[in-house]
Amino acid sequence: MRLHELKPAEGSTKKKKRKGRGTGSGLGKTAGRGQDGQNSRSGGGVRIGFEGGQMPLARRLPKRGFSNARFKTEYQIVNVEDLNVFEKDAIISPETLKQVGLIKKALGNVKILGDGELTVALTVKANKISKSAEEKILSAGGKVEVI
Repeated sequence: MRLHELKPAEGSTKKKKRKGRGTGSGLGKTAGRGQDGQNSRSGGGVRIGFEGGQMPLARRLPKRGFSNARFKTEYQIVNVEDLNVFEKDAIISPETLKQVGLIKKALGNVKILGDGELTVALTVKANKISKSAEEKILSAGGKVEVI
């Protein structure tokens, strides 16, 4: 059997209905739209959300409050224990974290959190560092820089 010899199973495919192709086709003349009314006309129909003149749901519900979601600054989080993969006296920046695979974007904001223990002295450069993380880095003999 060759690729060009393949055929679909018997009865699994149907011919597409062609609207408005004469009365003999079964969908001629009005092409399934009916005789009269808004939807029978070309360009007919109503806009999205229109409820026949009734006050639409989007206008009936109260609008309240303010969401800061559009303006929120998001941080990529790295825990102190994750920094143990680096060698002693290494300089840790968002670029080096990206190379190791601890964060996804080198250009994004990075925050170092204090979960776990640090056993290596490192120089850490990040956008934000929690107090507990800063204490652990300094107690391990490292340095902290806020970018």
